[in-house]
Amino acid sequence: MITLELPIGGMDCAACAKKVQRALKKLPGVVNVEVLLSAEKAVIDHDPKLVTREALQATVEKVGFTVPAPQAADTAYMIQGNLLQRQLFTLLGVLFGVILFLVVIGEGLGLFDVVTDRVPLWLGTAVVLAFGAPIFLDAGRSALRLEVTSHTLMSVGAVAALVTGQWATAAIVVFFMRIGVFAERFTSEKARQLLKGLTALAPQKARVLRGGEEIEVTIEAVAVGDTVIVRPGERVPVDGIVIEGQATLDQAAITGESMPVEAEAGDKVFAATLAKLGHLKLEAERIGRDTTFGRTIKLVEEAEANRGEVQRVADKFSGYYLPVVATIAILTYLLSGNVLSVVAVLVVACSCSFALATPIAMMASIGAAAKRGLLIKGGKYVEAIKVADVVLMDKTGTLTTGKPRVTDVVSLDGTPEQALLQLAAIAERHSEHPLAEAVRNHAKDRGVKGGEPERFEAIPGKDIRATVDGQVVEIGNRRLVDVDKRFDDVARLEDEGKTLLIMAVDGRPAGIFAAMDTVRPEVSDAITEIRKLGIARIELLTGDNERTAAAIASPLGIGFQANLLPEDKIRVVKELQEKGHRVVMVGDGVNDAPALAQAEVGIAMGGGTDVAMEAAHIVLMREDWTLVADSFRIARRTMGVVRMNIAFTALYNLVGLSLAAFGVIPPIFAAAMQSIPDIGILANSSRLIRQK
Repeated sequence: MITLELPIGGMDCAACAKKVQRALKKLPGVVNVEVLLSAEKAVIDHDPKLVTREALQATVEKVGFTVPAPQAADTAYMIQGNLLQRQLFTLLGVLFGVILFLVVIGEGLGLFDVVTDRVPLWLGTAVVLAFGAPIFLDAGRSALRLEVTSHTLMSVGAVAALVTGQWATAAIVVFFMRIGVFAERFTSEKARQLLKGLTALAPQKARVLRGGEEIEVTIEAVAVGDTVIVRPGERVPVDGIVIEGQATLDQAAITGESMPVEAEAGDKVFAATLAKLGHLKLEAERIGRDTTFGRTIKLVEEAEANRGEVQRVADKFSGYYLPVVATIAILTYLLSGNVLSVVAVLVVACSCSFALATPIAMMASIGAAAKRGLLIKGGKYVEAIKVADVVLMDKTGTLTTGKPRVTDVVSLDGTPEQALLQLAAIAERHSEHPLAEAVRNHAKDRGVKGGEPERFEAIPGKDIRATVDGQVVEIGNRRLVDVDKRFDDVARLEDEGKTLLIMAVDGRPAGIFAAMDTVRPEVSDAITEIRKLGIARIELLTGDNERTAAAIASPLGIGFQANLLPEDKIRVVKELQEKGHRVVMVGDGVNDAPALAQAEVGIAMGGGTDVAMEAAHIVLMREDWTLVADSFRIARRTMGVVRMNIAFTALYNLVGLSLAAFGVIPPIFAAAMQSIPDIGILANSSRLIRQK
């Protein structure tokens, strides 16, 4: 079983995607198909022994679409394309208005009758059939598959007008049908631009050292382990480790953050980041689709597959809508006998607008969020976070920076602080514990020189024992060194929520090192913003003791549950869900992965890590709590736009069908009206692209 990504051209709306999906699913050997309208491709799980790529391509072409050859994205082309589309959109609006005005005047003054009297019916019919051929052919292919589409109804309407001798009416109907097709295609393409804009940032070439010479190769020719050269003004082509050089990098493509960062030897750099100043020599670790940027694009592309309930209902309704329209047309004829009213009913129906109402808004919003460093894996998570009423969060690495620092050094036997630090730094020389690193960093900041211990032993769950200058130095918690309650500093420091390391020298308590992980500076304001959005219950879930948890949570005004293991966090999430709450869990994507997956929405402060991207439903590409608050605001605004799109489409179709059925609007006006909802949906959804 393999997975194939097949590019597909010509899809304009969700109905097109469903048509392709149904056709591909019927093939033997095809296990699963996801057709992604925004990414213009199908992701197909299939058995290559039973179905070939050529067979898949032939099936796509049989239902009226194309399989273009993959082409490298080009930024200049994208910019020109955007400009061209804006110009076409303006031209379309002007042309649409002029034609509609002429139609209204012509119909009112009876000018069409003058034209039709002078042009033979056979010639008018030929013009209609030639101009409407693409639509008629699509309707014919659908009929052979026993499918009814919007083109089917409009084609029947145009043919009915021809049968009654109204070739001019049929010509105007076909004209506006073509305008409608263009509007649908333009609407879908506009929503794809953000995704294509992201893709355009992916480097296509790289400079590598081969045989001691610097050569330029395509990105596909770069191998893991290659030495890659990045010059000023170039984009980093791969994920890698800097081995030489220094540069100022713009990482907006990855994190959405406009502030540049400095990269030097030993630092990790990401593909698609821009070297503004300096040059780098780096070792390639990940290439192409495996890079952080490549995985980001993949997540945005596949977000469309995670449809929310609103979109599923809209898709289902679209399937029933066309039969309803056909029924209304039949009833109109039976009750009025007016063929032109039947034609008006058939051509005014806007089935594609129902299918476009949700995905266009979702594509626009998810694409815009991705450019800001906020990856949302699908519309269903936009819906879920919009109605969430509980926010839970991990502490270390999520609420805090995950980098504890020493805040207090207390001598218990009169030993000077500098001497205590030197003994501790040497004793902790080989310890990998985060608190040991905090002690070493504090000693370095105070100018204390370290050294090598004569003997070192790590004691699981208790910390270390080392020999320094002939003295046995032990550093750990109470289980290693029993500190008598007569030391008031112990209780005071623990009440402040600090983690204590007790140091003993030759079995005697000598000093206390108090460390604390600092809360991210933006957390307080972000939590205030989340609370303003109506989320009343916000809690910290931590494995720390009660006093430490209280010291972190109380200043933020949030609740807490302490002494929790990873499985306890899952239990808390499940208990809340059983009570009817919708839970958002914010974690670092590593030890919180189970709880992130259990929650309705898991948000990972991942910084682009593999575990974060896999476990969570929303990934923050930079560790910034303002993005957590932004995710709530984006979801609410997006769902507001979706509701407006659906309400507008429903009302528009209801009014249009009613007026057409009662003969108030002729077929010409009905044809003109059927493309308006698509343009309205685009205009409304475009607001999400510019959201701040």
